[in-house]
Amino acid sequence: MPRDGFGREIDYLRISLIDQCNLRCVYCMPADAAMGAPNDDLLTPDEIETVARVAVSIGFRKIRLTGGEPTLRPDLVEIVRRIAGLPGLGDLSMTTNGVRLPAIAAELAGAGLRRVNVHLDALDPGRVERVMRGARAGAIWSGILAAEAAGLTPIKINCVVTRGYNDEDVVALAMLVTEHPWHVRFIETMPLGTGAPAALARSRFVPTHETRRRIEAVLGPLTAAPVRDPSDESRNFRVTGAPGVLGFISPVSEPYCGTCNRMRLTADGRFHLCLLNDDELDVRSTLRRGGSHADVAAVLLRAVAGKPAGHRLAAGHSIEQRQMFQLGG
Repeated sequence: MPRDGFGREIDYLRISLIDQCNLRCVYCMPADAAMGAPNDDLLTPDEIETVARVAVSIGFRKIRLTGGEPTLRPDLVEIVRRIAGLPGLGDLSMTTNGVRLPAIAAELAGAGLRRVNVHLDALDPGRVERVMRGARAGAIWSGILAAEAAGLTPIKINCVVTRGYNDEDVVALAMLVTEHPWHVRFIETMPLGTGAPAALARSRFVPTHETRRRIEAVLGPLTAAPVRDPSDESRNFRVTGAPGVLGFISPVSEPYCGTCNRMRLTADGRFHLCLLNDDELDVRSTLRRGGSHADVAAVLLRAVAGKPAGHRLAAGHSIEQRQMFQLGG
């Protein structure tokens, strides 16, 4: 298993399939965002499979497909099938806004996808439309149920908490775990890029301790769940008698850089070394000049070796060259 320069085992690859989205969440994508990279710049299914195969061959065990919104790729099922069949892969999952899941969840499960994280910032329809511009709460809910029916479980619901938009909705979302065996996770806003979403992420930031306090005021004290994976960015808790799990992802107020095990591949073929840093290494050029698996492995191992110790938000530094929808979290 590859290790970076700080001794961390890096075994988790997040692959962005596309830098476009059918929604415009206020902390992620500008309302007037232009179309993403030209199709010729995006990695092909062959190229994605090659990178995934190489990653698994050198010790990567988990792959997550992200976007933008990955279900916008017309060849998504093909990509899932190619990756799911790789010998040695331990887990294949996907992050999505869920809107298109009713039509494709069963097909994705049949191709080998194991589970999904669905993004939902509120249950109140009006607040969903305000924070997740272009979204309808009912459509996302239908996607969650379709994923569950297809066996893409455990369902994980991701909520980015944004002051004045949905911070009052966290209790209603948290209460879902009292009725369903789902994982509901609350995520702090992250200031990626230099535009309006990044500025909003800073000005409307809600620290985890505030979100947790609001939830515990209604549901009572939370009990820490056993830590099964030290590299899990979510700190997980149980509610007495509830079948589900609550989680808090706190990259700003409680950084977990010391246990990071992740590498990211952008839709246009760069290894992005750390979510909140600009460091990248190009692998697309290696693929397109006919590089061997060993050549691709050399780029990936160089990326692993070059991972920074962590982000520098506390010192006022953040990513400038990419925005959240170009990386997928």
